[in-house]
Amino acid sequence: MSSCHPTQVKHTHSMISDRQTTIALAGQPNMGKSTLFNLLTGLNQHVGNWPGKTVEYREGVCHYQGHDYLLVDLPGTYSLTANSPEEVIAREFILHEQPDLVIAVVSAANLERSLYLVSELVCLPVPLIIALNMMDVAEGEGIRLEPEVLETALGVPVVAMVASRAIGARALLEKVEECLSGGCSSTPSRPEIRQDHREVLEEVTAQIQGYVPTPYPTDWIAMKLLEGDAEVSAMMRGVLPPQNLSALEAQLESHDDAMLAIASGRYDWIGRMMRAAVTHPRLGQISITDRLDRWATHPRLGLIVLAGILGLVFWLTFTLGAPVQEWLDTHIVSWLSGLAAAVLSGAPAWLNGLVIDGVIGGVGAILTFLPIMVIFFLAFGLLEDVGYMARAAFVMDNFMHMMGLHGKSFLPLFLGFGCNVPAVMGTRVIDSTPGRLLTILITPFVPCAARMGVVAFLAPAFFGPQAVLASWGLILLSLAVLVISGVALNLVLFKGEQSAFIMEMPLYHLPNARTIGLLVWHRALSFIKKAGTIILVFSVAVWALSYFPNGDLHTSFLARFGKLFEPVGAWMGMDWQLTVALLTSFLAKENAIATLGVMFSSNADAGLAQTIASLYSPATGLAFLTVSILFIPCAATVAVIRQETGSWRWTLLNIGLMLAVSIVAGILVYHLAVGLGL
Repeated sequence: MSSCHPTQVKHTHSMISDRQTTIALAGQPNMGKSTLFNLLTGLNQHVGNWPGKTVEYREGVCHYQGHDYLLVDLPGTYSLTANSPEEVIAREFILHEQPDLVIAVVSAANLERSLYLVSELVCLPVPLIIALNMMDVAEGEGIRLEPEVLETALGVPVVAMVASRAIGARALLEKVEECLSGGCSSTPSRPEIRQDHREVLEEVTAQIQGYVPTPYPTDWIAMKLLEGDAEVSAMMRGVLPPQNLSALEAQLESHDDAMLAIASGRYDWIGRMMRAAVTHPRLGQISITDRLDRWATHPRLGLIVLAGILGLVFWLTFTLGAPVQEWLDTHIVSWLSGLAAAVLSGAPAWLNGLVIDGVIGGVGAILTFLPIMVIFFLAFGLLEDVGYMARAAFVMDNFMHMMGLHGKSFLPLFLGFGCNVPAVMGTRVIDSTPGRLLTILITPFVPCAARMGVVAFLAPAFFGPQAVLASWGLILLSLAVLVISGVALNLVLFKGEQSAFIMEMPLYHLPNARTIGLLVWHRALSFIKKAGTIILVFSVAVWALSYFPNGDLHTSFLARFGKLFEPVGAWMGMDWQLTVALLTSFLAKENAIATLGVMFSSNADAGLAQTIASLYSPATGLAFLTVSILFIPCAATVAVIRQETGSWRWTLLNIGLMLAVSIVAGILVYHLAVGLGL
């Protein structure tokens, strides 16, 4: 008996009837699915979260031959079993939303792994096209494929592609049009459950027949029950009559090894596909990936490679980003302030202050961050797109074991250099609950792009030619604190528990400029929108507090608030103004500069950074930057920590830990710097 009914699928929809034609993109991670999505949609895409979920989704419109297709980029998933939110979302979208077509993106260079998801997709009642991507990478690895033979073996259309170079895109869209117009019929070849479990599959199917809620196929539900799928099991317990439920549970209990029989059937099916269409390189042939991995994954050389890559990223940031940032600050922001002053010369003092100090001083200072943010986004996008990130996790495995973690925890931690919010969400890749909690707690110690932007903004003014060394020292300090905190938390809270590390290495491939460019564009645009909305409102609010009740900053409401905390700041050489800037960074780390911009913009003829450096000693500046890079996480990070841990206890522990560590570090650094004569 087949694991799902071998009925013929023939799509007969016209192009657009009562709704927009919907195409879902499905695939495992590192198959080039995002590259294909970006290729087909360009800038016509929207990013958000699935309703009720923290998993990101993307949808976009593809224009072709006068037709508009709505493309939905499903989360990357290895299977359709409910082991993660991503897997549930992917299968529920296909079954409930019933897209007009599903394009399964698979890697020609790693076809055997890619086909596992396909082995499940062919069992769903949905028209399917296989996008056989990365043909160039397969060729570079010495792998030969015959797409036509694979199409015959699978029983569904197969289109060979190199999405990174737009090769095969037109052929794919032509095949899409053919299927949507009813000219594409297929009889998918479906995997069968192993022979010794086919009888129990029939028995399970009989017990649930007539009780399966729409739109789920009965045979698919039977397979998921045998696999032990938690979501499907819970659903069927709620709809089956007691007699059927009792018999079903007895059958499942007596065949608790059925999962292996199902997986075995799928791998047998994959083996047949591979034997039909794939010729591997001769024994002993060394691939490009193998050559590069001799360095990238070496226990010692790999760490040197990683350190060199990180060093290059930070060097580029200060070499390219800092001068552009300084130019924007001294020429554009100062010029706008002068222009506004001239235009508003006859306006009331409060309006003059609102525009120059509140809007231009606050938001203008933040927008000078943009060059640094672009460099970080570009660097991280490039590293991920070429397939290096998995190697970084691998070589960091032994190092992470010091904290009771494994290399997989390095991935969200590394992501934290861009932003701590997706880094905390990225901890879902960690299977161990203690390991995931520990990673969440230490992730905010990773200096995000906004924090490093604060450092890059002020360090050159305070330390001149030594700014790179000072910044490196601050970053190394934050990472050292991360390790020490991780070791301590693991010993105290998790009793030194260790967990195993299993990770699959994607093959190296050339980066896709379009994919990386779109990533940088969307993140930079998001940053600009944030500056134009949240930070604008906040800057105006800070200005209002600094202006009222009598127009004098030193007797304003903001000064009164800051002086409440000034005694703590004084331990680190900071006055109430620097202390307030730290406190306002809770809403967004960039607000520290926005607040300083509001308070000092009237004095910033030579640029805000230079003005601040002229008012405070290097020791105070170093203490301020130390606390900034270690201070409590921003409000968005706090919210996602609460969401991911499901507990205010863990969230408050993180806030308390970072607050205590940042104050102690600030005090020590300040007094050490004073002792050294800074």
